[in-house]
Amino acid sequence: MSNSDDRPVAIVLMGPTASGKTRVALELARRLPVEIVSVDSALVYRDMDIGTAKPDAAELAQVPHHLIDLIDPTESYSAARFADDAAQCIRDITARGNIPLLAGGTMLYVKALREGLSDLPQADAAMRRVIDEMALDIGWPGLHATLAELDPVTAQRLDPADAQRIQRALEVCWLAGRPMSELLAESAREAAPFRLLQIALEPSDRAVLHERIAQRFETMLELGLIGEVQRLRDRYALDPDLPSMRCVGYRQTWQYLDGEFGLARLRETAIAATRQLAKRQLTWLRSTPDVERFDCLAADLEDTVAEVVAAKLAAM
Repeated sequence: MSNSDDRPVAIVLMGPTASGKTRVALELARRLPVEIVSVDSALVYRDMDIGTAKPDAAELAQVPHHLIDLIDPTESYSAARFADDAAQCIRDITARGNIPLLAGGTMLYVKALREGLSDLPQADAAMRRVIDEMALDIGWPGLHATLAELDPVTAQRLDPADAQRIQRALEVCWLAGRPMSELLAESAREAAPFRLLQIALEPSDRAVLHERIAQRFETMLELGLIGEVQRLRDRYALDPDLPSMRCVGYRQTWQYLDGEFGLARLRETAIAATRQLAKRQLTWLRSTPDVERFDCLAADLEDTVAEVVAAKLAAM
C-alpha cells in the first residue's frame, strides 16, 4: 500500500503498570529491527533499579535501550526534555535503519511527544513551599477543591489525593494568573516529524491487574527494595519531596525507613498507590485517540500484538 506520508514511523507501546509491556516489547524486538526507547519517568534515574522494574542485564543485551539511567536521583527530568530526547532517539534509530519502539506508562510523556507542550511557567520552589504548607493545613483534597474553583477542567481529571499534579496545577494557576487548562488549549500544535503507531495494553478484568500489582511489589521486596532505598539515602543528598523519591514504592519505602509504619503497612500503602497509578494510566489511555487496543490478560497477547504491528507497519 502506497502512502504519500514519508515521515518515519515509531511504535508506541502503552499500558498501566504490570500490564506486560516488557514482554510485548521483547517479543516485538525478536521479530522486528526495533530499538526500545523508555517512556518511563522513573527509569531515567540511576541506581533506582528494583522499584522501577528496570530492564535487567539479559533484557538490555537482547535489544538496544534508550533514555534509561540519564540522571541522579537528586535531579529532575521534565516532559519537555523527554519530548526532545525521544525525538532525537527517533531520528537516530531511523537513520540506522531500525524502528523506534517507545514503551512505557508515563502518559504525559507520550502526550508531550505526540502533541507538544504549552509554554507553562517553570517550577518555582517558593511557590511549592507555600502550597505544601497549605496542604499541611487543609490537606490535598482541600487543595483539590481550591483547584476546582480556579481550574475546574484540570481538577476534574485529577484525583483529589494526587499531590504532585495538584501542586503543579495550582503553581501554574498562581504563577501565570490563568488556568493551566487554558494555557494547554492555546498551545500551538504542529505536525510531529514522525508518525506514531500507538498500541495500548488494557485489562479486561481490573481485579486480575490488581493481583499482578500486588505480586509485583512482593517480588520487589524479595529482590531487596528496602535495601535499595536505604543505599540511595546513604549515597545521595535526598529528601522525600524530590521527584525521584515521590515515585510509587519509593515514597512508601522512605516512610517505612523513617519508622512511620511497619512492613505490613508498607505493603498495603505501596500496593494501593500503585493501583491508583494504574487507574490514572488507564484514564489517560481511554482518552488517547488513534490507538490499537489489546487485552493485556490474553494468553496470546505477545503473538497477537506482534502480528497486528507487523501488518500495520506494512500498510504505513
